[in-house]
Formats: sequence, C-alpha cells, structure tokens
Amino acid sequence: MGRIAVALIVSSWVIPLSILVNRIVPEPYMDEIFHIPQAQQYCKGNFASWDPMITTPPGLYYLSLAHVASLFPGMFFIRGVSLFSELCSTPILRSVNGVLAILCSVIVYEIITLLRPNIDERKATIFAVVLALYPLHWFFTFLYYTDVASLTTVLAMYLACLKKKYHLSALLGAYAVFIRQTNIVWMLFVACTGVMDITLVHQRESLKVDNLNTTGNKIGHSVPSNHIIVGSNMRRRKPNSAVDNSKSSMMSTLTYSTSHSLGFLDEIKAICLTSWHMKSKLLFSFSPFLVVLVAFVAFVHWNGSVVLGAKEAHAVSPHFAQLMYFSLVSSLALAPLHFSLDQAVHLFRSFWKKRALGFCQWIVALAAGFISVQSYSIAHAYLLADNRHYTFYLWRKVIQSHWSMKYLLVPLYVYSWFSIFRVLARPKIWVLAYFLATAAVLVPAPLIEFRYYTIPFYFMILHSHTVDTQSLVLISLGYVVTNVFTMFMFLFRPFNWSHEPGKQRFIW
Repeated sequence: MGRIAVALIVSSWVIPLSILVNRIVPEPYMDEIFHIPQAQQYCKGNFASWDPMITTPPGLYYLSLAHVASLFPGMFFIRGVSLFSELCSTPILRSVNGVLAILCSVIVYEIITLLRPNIDERKATIFAVVLALYPLHWFFTFLYYTDVASLTTVLAMYLACLKKKYHLSALLGAYAVFIRQTNIVWMLFVACTGVMDITLVHQRESLKVDNLNTTGNKIGHSVPSNHIIVGSNMRRRKPNSAVDNSKSSMMSTLTYSTSHSLGFLDEIKAICLTSWHMKSKLLFSFSPFLVVLVAFVAFVHWNGSVVLGAKEAHAVSPHFAQLMYFSLVSSLALAPLHFSLDQAVHLFRSFWKKRALGFCQWIVALAAGFISVQSYSIAHAYLLADNRHYTFYLWRKVIQSHWSMKYLLVPLYVYSWFSIFRVLARPKIWVLAYFLATAAVLVPAPLIEFRYYTIPFYFMILHSHTVDTQSLVLISLGYVVTNVFTMFMFLFRPFNWSHEPGKQRFIW
C-alpha cells in the first residue's frame, strides 16, 4: 500500500476505460471540438494559431506537447511514425488526462499523509483511491478537457506549500493559472494558508517556550540544571533537517490545535502580529506569488477580460446562487458525512448551546439564501438550450418544477454550508479564506457547471476531520454507481438532434 498502490489501482480503470471510450467515441466531442484541433495546431508548430472560441490559456496544450514528445521516440521505432504531428491524434491527446489523473491520485495521497500524520498507509491509500473516483473528476479523465490538468496542478501547488517549498509552489501556481485563469484565486488561497501555517505554528512554539521558561523560573533550584539548559537552548538551537521535515509534515495539525481554542478575532490578531515580526521571512518566501498576481492583473488589463475567447457568453455576472448549488452538490457527494443522524444531532447541539447566536446565524444565512435564489440566480442560454448536460434536466425538473421549489431548497443549502463548516478541521480564519476563495471562483460564473466545483470540493474533503472507514466505503459505492451510470449513458445512449448532424451524448 502507498503511492505505488494508488497509482496502480487508478491505472487499472484509467487504461481499459480510455480504450473503450476511444473505440466508441473516436471523434472529438463537445468542447473537444475546440481543444483538440488547437492542440494539433501546436503539434504542427503553429503557435500563432488560436481558436477565438477557446476561453482558457494554452497550458494544457503545452503539457500535451511534452506528453507526445515522451511517446515519439518509442512510436518512431514501433509504428514507424515519421512526423511529430502524426502522434497528436484524439486518443493520444485524451491520454494526457489519463496520465494526469494517475499523477493527481498520488499527489492526493501525499497531501493526505501530510495533513494527517497519524493516518496509517492502508487508510490513506483507500482515501486517495476514493477521491480519484469522484464523479466530476473521474468522468473528464477520459476526455480532452482542462479540468484534470487544472486540479492536478493546483493540488501539486498545495503539496509544495505544505512541504514549505514556497518558490516551487508559486511556479506550479503560475502554471495552474496558465491552464485555467480562475486558478489565480486558488494560488492566492494557497499562499494565504502558507502564511497562516507559518505564523500560527510560530506562535505556538513561542508560547511553549515561554511557558517552559516561566515554569522553570517558578520551580527555581528544585529543577535539575540540565533541564534548564535544554529549555533555554530551545530558543537558540537551529533544528536539523530531520526535525525540520518532521515539523513540515505536522504543520497543519499544529496549526489546527493552536487555533482550536482561539476566537476568530484572536486568530486574526495572532496572524497579523506574527506576520509583522516575520515580515522579512514571509516576503522572501511568498514574493513569487505576488509576481504571478501582478502578471495576471497586467494580462487582464491587456486582454480586457479574464477569459480569452467567447467573452460575450462568459461575461462576469453576480451569480450568488452558485454558492447554494455548490454546498448541496458537494454535501450530497459526501452524503454519509453530511446527512447522517449524528451530523444533524451535532449541529443541533452546537446551536442549542448558544441559542441566541445560533438563531441569528440561521436567520442571516436563510435571508442570504433567499436573496441569492431570488435576485442572483442566472439561467444561462447554454443551460436552457443544451439538453446534453445533466444540469439541463436538474434545472427544468427540480429547480423549475414549481415556482416555490427554489425557495424550498434554501434551508437545505444553508444546512449544507453549516455542515461543511463543522467538518472542516481548520482554524476559523482558514475556513473564511476557503469560503471567500470558493465564492470568488463560483459567483462570477454565469453558467452552472458542476465541474467548476471540483477544486473547492477537493479542498473541503481533504480537510474534513470526520472521514471514517465506513463513510469512505459508502461514499465509494455511491461514486462507482454514479460513474457506471454516467459512462453508460455517455457511451451507449446517444441521441440525435434534428438541426445538427452526428450523435449527441449525455455529459456532466
């Protein structure tokens, strides 16, 4: 068990299913009709060519070039391929995401072991495999979309930050933005979490040393002299690399325990004061993130928009209802955690302990939810017209089934958010940063696309503290059933449009 086991298990379904998908759907489908020809232009060396319908930067295409280059020597001898561009077929380009999905599962495993130092290898392996089955991530493993590459680079950036390799993290963040522009938000979020970890852990260590010194002074001569020397040397001694690596692996655990008893304002005060005292170190560590941010702002100013192409169809709009949809979709994806009797009882007890505050929180949250679905819910033209997406049917058959349905769902949205906040085993300031990052990514998006929820979902589940083995088994069963259904519908239940030739297929 371990990272090799995770890679082998994920490969066991990626390879055969990729072959099956390419055999039944050999031609580019849906957004692939833009991405694959563009990547093929790059394979021919036509880097000045650009399809104006593509909204995202060319990061995925450059990854594809590296992937094809790694295959070219072998294909040259085995199949007699003489031209590099001949290898840029639809199956080869789709295989990029297959490789990235395997790599992503290994990165997830590494993050799990860092965030949970006490977890055993077997459970970490199961956890990583279950997350690789997450339906929105799993489905697009077999198509040439940017989602898998985006998730992989964002998680790689986060892993580097957890290991305190901040310059590498910023470099990976820059490439994540080069794949999908909205990843600038996740880069800033990762940088913020890095600052939180450093400052809160530093505060904890300072408090421990101060408490030890205070205790030593109170005891006085009754304490052996060698104990006093050790305590005083803790402030001056520079830790060796082994100790430093150990501290890196336990940083998140220490951060959570440090701030667990602190109030929200105390956390902000601690972070601000400690950041000021450590400003030189923090500036050196995180200045590359600022460079990427400045470059991104300059790009948006030059481009006139965040998106590259099809700007009219992807104009920024205040779509606050997206937050409501995300909370319910993500909670349903972890239904054994969020919709169990234990979770409901814990939430009720936590509000009952502080009834006045809890009542106010519910009233404010419900009011925000009602306002969001009433005034900030957008029915995009693509959502209403494209019956190939499951969101088309959810919108028509659920949300729009009756005028009151969108309001009746609000208490469920609010419950989902409170449940998410409860299971996040992080400081309050971290939870706020996570919520703001999620809002910054989802609220400007006018189109309801569940695949936009993938990255915030992964951050949520990776930091949830109540994932037991039984829940993982139930979650994995739900994912497998969902994946079998969606892949069966995609491959074996095509349909036709009267106004457009070719087969149409159901997709997320």
